[in-house]
Amino acid sequence: MSETVIQTRGLSRVYKRDQFEVTALKGASIEIHKGEFVALMGPSGSGKSTLLYLIAAMDRASEGSIEVLGADLRAVSDRQVAAWRNAHIGFIFQSFNLIPVLTAVENVELPLLLTNLKPKERREHAETALKLVGLGDRLTHLPKQLSGGQEQRVAIARALVTDPDLILADEPTGNLDSNSAQDVLTLLTRLNKEYGKTVVMVTHDPHAARFATRVRYLEKGALLPEGQMPEDWGLPAQGRSA
Repeated sequence: MSETVIQTRGLSRVYKRDQFEVTALKGASIEIHKGEFVALMGPSGSGKSTLLYLIAAMDRASEGSIEVLGADLRAVSDRQVAAWRNAHIGFIFQSFNLIPVLTAVENVELPLLLTNLKPKERREHAETALKLVGLGDRLTHLPKQLSGGQEQRVAIARALVTDPDLILADEPTGNLDSNSAQDVLTLLTRLNKEYGKTVVMVTHDPHAARFATRVRYLEKGALLPEGQMPEDWGLPAQGRSA
């Protein structure tokens, strides 16, 4: 068995709104191993993005335990968590989250500002990441000068530039046309297969889930048992061949 990089036990997240409580995730237990490409599937509101944000230490659990890369995330202080995330996590957002006034290479360089690299080294790393995603000829383009698919590839390059242990993607193809989505999914597959990156991807799209080596389903805040899916949910292929 390969190294366990993510382990949760009875993980729950409850949000308080006025006098009401909303349970976004309840009792989720999962293990993800190094080198896996895992898709978290489920309808809107099923808790899949909540689980991803907890793994990324971008949110705090209400109950249960969560260890990521050997770190107990419930014990990591608020002061420590940003540096830990920057060192270990590459996060890809559905909405790209690029800064409009910065060029592609400047957007990719942003996570490196928290490191001890010199400016020349930061720029070299950012250029290398953009070349890896096929945008070596778009270094000085602003986001508005790029297509949606190119913007998402810039966002992937930004997630990769620190050489993270985990790549976490929240609906990475949700705002893309079918051709651009295919390119992004192929790139994630390449990062997983050729570079050994562990990838966890949230999606509601069965086509996107086919690129994963393993699929787990959530429904109404609950992570369903391995191999089980919600009733009436379209069955994607259970991962590509190993």
